Amino acid sequence: MAELTPIPFAVLASRLFSELEQNKAAFDLAERHFYRGSSDHDLSLPLHGARAATPFGPAAGPHTQMAQNIVLAWLCGGRFMELKTVQVLDTLDIARPCIDMQQVGFNVEWSQELRLEQSLEEYVKASMLIDMLAASGMAEGCTDTVFDMSVGYNLAGISSTPVRAFLSGMMEATETVERLRKEIPPALAHFRDLPFRTRISDTLTLSTFHGCPPDEIEAIVDFLLKDMNLNVVVKLNPTLLGRRALGSILYDQLGYTELKVPDAAFENDPKWDQITGMVQRLGELAARLKLGFGVKFSNTLLVENHRTFFPASEAQMYMSGLPLHVLAMVLVRQFRAVFGDRFPVSFSAGIDAFNFADAVALGLKPVTVCSDLLKSGGYGRSIRYLKALETRMQTLGARNLNEFIIRAFGHGEAALAGIELPAKRAAACRRALAEGGDLATAAGDDFPAWVSACVLLNTETYVDSLLQDPRYSRTKHPAAPRKVGSQLVLFDCLTCDKCLPVCPNDANFTFVIPQGRFALEQLRVTADGWVSESAGELTIGKPRQIGNFADACNECGNCDVFCPEDGGPHIAKPRFFGNVETWKATPQRDGFAFAMDGETLRMHGRFDGEDVLLEKGHGNTLRYVGEGFDIRLDLSAPAESVEGHAEGVVDLGRLRIMDMIRAGVTDPQANNFISTALLLDGKNS
Repeated sequence: MAELTPIPFAVLASRLFSELEQNKAAFDLAERHFYRGSSDHDLSLPLHGARAATPFGPAAGPHTQMAQNIVLAWLCGGRFMELKTVQVLDTLDIARPCIDMQQVGFNVEWSQELRLEQSLEEYVKASMLIDMLAASGMAEGCTDTVFDMSVGYNLAGISSTPVRAFLSGMMEATETVERLRKEIPPALAHFRDLPFRTRISDTLTLSTFHGCPPDEIEAIVDFLLKDMNLNVVVKLNPTLLGRRALGSILYDQLGYTELKVPDAAFENDPKWDQITGMVQRLGELAARLKLGFGVKFSNTLLVENHRTFFPASEAQMYMSGLPLHVLAMVLVRQFRAVFGDRFPVSFSAGIDAFNFADAVALGLKPVTVCSDLLKSGGYGRSIRYLKALETRMQTLGARNLNEFIIRAFGHGEAALAGIELPAKRAAACRRALAEGGDLATAAGDDFPAWVSACVLLNTETYVDSLLQDPRYSRTKHPAAPRKVGSQLVLFDCLTCDKCLPVCPNDANFTFVIPQGRFALEQLRVTADGWVSESAGELTIGKPRQIGNFADACNECGNCDVFCPEDGGPHIAKPRFFGNVETWKATPQRDGFAFAMDGETLRMHGRFDGEDVLLEKGHGNTLRYVGEGFDIRLDLSAPAESVEGHAEGVVDLGRLRIMDMIRAGVTDPQANNFISTALLLDGKNS
């Protein structure tokens, strides 16, 4: 497997702005999917002393590991970035494939795949690119963005020197920002003097994982509050419901009887009474330190691996998706029954375009998503969330999120009865509620109490309805993506493009090569010179081909899930490495790598484990090198133009394939990571 490799900042920036200008797209996502804000509705909300322009964003996971992920999430309306969880063990061996979104979401991918210093730089790169997009006028008036760190999984690791360095680097990133500022290419020099944000984050979501004892959790939060001066949110596990309540919902009400939660998940995870005591103490500590503290529902649910998608070595997997939504919402209600609206609650379980507005109406902040963005359409699904929220706000006459909370479930008047307002003020509130007036002005200083009362009533109403909603039943979940029975090969496929948006890293892309039938040849040296012999025919039937950029591909398998054909686009399609070094370091994978040597382009290739080299300078002559041969020729007349030596037959089929790929992938108008990098290399040489 190729190592996940960060893409150079100059390449990211050049490709992003070139693609926006030329193709009205960014990292293969069309501009029609971008969210630019609303002139009629204020979707912003305060979060631990900062402000996010929308309540929406990607949850910690595959969408927040690399800079291009985060930029795509931002372009689609995400203004709260819960960054990928990092830990001191940053050279993990994650099983492949690791993400299964066929129906209910499952994964065995649970921590960062980059080194800590790489993760820090990726997040700074993302922040700078967002600053550049904002300065260019993208989403004007809707740019406030919160970056939220995520760490795990024990006190020893989190308080270690490497993790402390990561946290400090996120809180004061001047050194990294100034180094990257110098890498902004000349074509984008007008961005070099931007006042880039250097305090990337001062908030953190603690990933407690499964089996972390409550005293360990409390000690970690104590350290993060006192020693690191961070606002902290604690992510809690669905096992807090207890075996009986969880089983009643998951099996009896929702019908997911095939999912088995291991006994150890209940035995090792914190219990409800332990968590409530811990939250009370930590909330008081944060208040004394004048820092923010909250909770998040919920972590994924640990279940036994009963499927064949993941390697047999994985005994357990982590469930997400719609059934987790119900479990986590029941926990939200249970939490608020104890603490009311005292602590902010963030949420990320089973969110999609159909329940996002409801979650916002419950005063959950922020509402983040992962599983749904791994389905067909990928990041493009995001705009439906915010448009659905805007539509509902428009229908209710709500101009901001607090007004929406009061009006969403019709509890505005009932909530007034519970906060004991003076008669005159209560009457003004009722009048504003009935006539579409300004609710905040009518309620005055009592407005926050009114909003909080509605938060609690809305929670009760929504969870009651949720438990009766057939949409979350096992019998209602969508069918698995259909396979058509054909096998993927190097060129040509259905070209449905489903593999492009479901990759969170933008690893899959398209390129163009000529269509038609192309004679394949082989050259043989005889006593009379070189002889050309027929070696079949290559047929290209589709106008576009699929490629895979290995540096951004962690072989999660999600593109294989949604591809109608068998074999996996990330495995069967042409694979491209960002540099020759990573290509050489991955001998178990066929693929290609490019490098400029002055004005000569070198293309390294590997077919069935055999390495070859193509060199192209000016003119039509190509140099072709492999085991036992080193020749120069013009492919339009191979036998007549060939020079060099060969120990036997030279297969020109591979050369012709490489030359077609070279022309398509390196075209400056192609706007992919390879063409952009080569264009920059050419300008710098």
